[in-house]
Amino acid sequence: MSRKLIAGNWKMNGSLAANQALVRELLAGLGGTAPCDVAVCPPAAYLAQLQSLLAAAPTVALGAQDVSEHVGGAYTGNVSAAMLRDFGVRYGIVGHSERRQYQHESDIQVGRKAERLLEAGITPIVCVGETLVEREQGLTEFVVTRQLAAAIHFNRARLDDIVVAYEPVWAIGTGQTATPEQAQQVHALLRAQLEAAGAAPGSVRILYGGSMNAGNAAALLAEPDIGGGLIGGAALKAADFLKIIEAAA
Repeated sequence: MSRKLIAGNWKMNGSLAANQALVRELLAGLGGTAPCDVAVCPPAAYLAQLQSLLAAAPTVALGAQDVSEHVGGAYTGNVSAAMLRDFGVRYGIVGHSERRQYQHESDIQVGRKAERLLEAGITPIVCVGETLVEREQGLTEFVVTRQLAAAIHFNRARLDDIVVAYEPVWAIGTGQTATPEQAQQVHALLRAQLEAAGAAPGSVRILYGGSMNAGNAAALLAEPDIGGGLIGGAALKAADFLKIIEAAA
């Protein structure tokens, strides 16, 4: 399997001053090298700032939190994949549970967004995950495979070029975390689905995205099918984010 990927999702947090301080501390801690691939995904308003801050730091890639399913046109407020490419964006999160919940994004929209990113040469991070009610009803497998199926449908010829993130909704920002065994079970399921659809064995990195932090990262990342982490709150603290990166070694 390729190097692990640790991607920080800043969500709707940050300011010009806070971003600069966080990135400087992160880069100082890395010292010009990293034991894994690293990305930070700020709000779209700060992409230009982060592009500048990371210009001399090839060890940290710039990511985006969303992208339009449309190439361009009369879609006020949307940001296209080509626009993201202009800012040097290398990863784009699509289908995050918060967008599925609050913006009512469908599986089909998520699949199309991943397609737009791939067309622009950007790696999509396709998020899938079940709610607590769905898990308690025994629907985890049904939900995550249905969500991933849409991304597969639109991008079957390029499955090796995507990243998947399993983010159990019940563990996001709640302090709860799937056990390494629970996470591995779902990651193995997703990997089998990808490889049955034509992905090369072990080619797709599947990240865990449910409250991974400095304390639990090592145990989660030790599982064979967990290829990294999509980090929320811990990505806003350089010391914690650096500890997770270290654990990915």
